Amino acid sequence: MALTIEKLKEKFASEGKTLAQWARDNGYKPRDVYLVIGGQNKAKYGKGFEIAQKLGLK
Repeated sequence: MALTIEKLKEKFASEGKTLAQWARDNGYKPRDVYLVIGGQNKAKYGKGFEIAQKLGLK
């Protein structure tokens, strides 16, 4: 089951991590991750889809 954006944010907050740090640790630009989280990138294919999968959103 995929996480919701809210649950993902809660998980990061409870672990004391930031999305930007996760992005750098996983080889992505923070902006790309924020576009997926914010819904500007629909994450249907390509890098956005890959990010969403790794975050557990897909």
